[in-house]
Amino acid sequence: MEYKNLEIWFLTGAQLLYGGDAVVAVDTHSNEIVKGLNASGKLPLKVIYKGTANSSAEVAKAFADAGNDDKCAGVITWMHTFSPAKMWIQGLKNYKKPLLHLHTQYNEQIPWSEIDMDFMNLNQSAHGDREFGHIVSRMRKPRKVVVGYWKDAVTQDKIATWMRVCTAWADAQSLRIIRFGDNMNNVAVTDGDKVEAEIRLGYHVDNAPIATLVPYVNAVTEKEIDDLIGEYEKHYDFAADCKKGAEKHQYVRDAAAQEIGLRRFLEDKKAKAFTTSFDELEGMKQLMGFASQRLMAEGYGFGAEGDWKTAALVRTMWVMGQGLPCGQSFLEDYTLNFAGENSSILQAHMLEINPEIAANKPRIEVHFLGIGNARTCARLVFQAHPGEGIAATIVDMGNRFRMIVNRVDVIEPQPLPKLPVACALWKPQPNFEIGAGAWILAGGTHHSSFSYSLTVEHMEDYAEIADVELLVIDNNTTIRNFKQDIRNNEMYYLLNKSLQ
Repeated sequence: MEYKNLEIWFLTGAQLLYGGDAVVAVDTHSNEIVKGLNASGKLPLKVIYKGTANSSAEVAKAFADAGNDDKCAGVITWMHTFSPAKMWIQGLKNYKKPLLHLHTQYNEQIPWSEIDMDFMNLNQSAHGDREFGHIVSRMRKPRKVVVGYWKDAVTQDKIATWMRVCTAWADAQSLRIIRFGDNMNNVAVTDGDKVEAEIRLGYHVDNAPIATLVPYVNAVTEKEIDDLIGEYEKHYDFAADCKKGAEKHQYVRDAAAQEIGLRRFLEDKKAKAFTTSFDELEGMKQLMGFASQRLMAEGYGFGAEGDWKTAALVRTMWVMGQGLPCGQSFLEDYTLNFAGENSSILQAHMLEINPEIAANKPRIEVHFLGIGNARTCARLVFQAHPGEGIAATIVDMGNRFRMIVNRVDVIEPQPLPKLPVACALWKPQPNFEIGAGAWILAGGTHHSSFSYSLTVEHMEDYAEIADVELLVIDNNTTIRNFKQDIRNNEMYYLLNKSLQ
């Protein structure tokens, strides 16, 4: 729904120096570019042409309108001709939404045998985009720069990536996270400054005693449970003792009631993410692991043990990846497998892994969960399919938020007949030693938001818009250089703070 309700504005820069004919040509070319982008089939959001800005007043009005329009998720700027950068200052000064600077040109190639000074004066993107780029850099405004011909698929793909991030950013600005219970066991990395998170990232974190959810679950009717069980039967296999009439089927029905009640609770609270705690279950018959799995597949963010930052990031990455294949999920680094070059990390949790990442049809099982007050619980059991993806986390470093992104290769594990939870086995890039070591050096969480669908570029764009630190771990990472990146970033943020 986020993609249907949002749009991107396109604003062209020029000036009146070149005369009326030039103004008409600029407008005609801009319209054609916007129509071409929309017709490409690659962009998740519609581009709306907002005209050519020829003065400071026109620029200021366009950006003010963009800032005040809830449908506008961001602005693309393009300088068709030379556009004096001073006229962009007032508009940029108060503009807070995402900005993309498209460095392109209406014509693909120089018309060698026909080019004259009229053509040169009109087609000055090589000149105008540098002037505009200077003032945006001078004003320290975060933005994405895309360089390429507007008809090229690569250029359109980069714009599409940014649009997905704009949509997730817009969603995050009204992202309410419900926490059933506080952070558990004095864990530091899953907590953080909630006030600063709302200022910087838009996250609004609310606490809800589990007792406020219990009436929602108890109000679910047997007919509603029957209907949902029918849906389960279409999508999942059932362990023999979980089928209708079997000894553990009631646990599955209890889980269905939790799913229905939890969904209604979140809808009433207008919340898009939530966390649970297996130490706070008063009035509940089991931990809401099965419900969490199902709701994640619908787009709700989830974090275990009160981890509100991961819950928010799971939601954000789901919004970015809507409509893309392969899926994403909350995951946790659980146990290590040392096997030389094939050393890997088994990702799992008590129960709560999104079935979208399953390699095969998930299976409903019921088992005792011997931790906290979780008791016997229903869950979907499966293994994640092989493929490359990214694991991401946001941590609070005291004076800033840091996003850490690791490219990982999910591989097929050995059979796990006695492990009654969903899991994924991956090798962090560039290898286990460097990937895991760099993550630890960066202060990364044991929880992460994982996606097969997204790329490092999505997360780079998001960090740029949010103005948070980004550390990337991939096949080019070395520990020596990664340590230096951390030191350089530390100096950058300390210097920024001293200048404020």
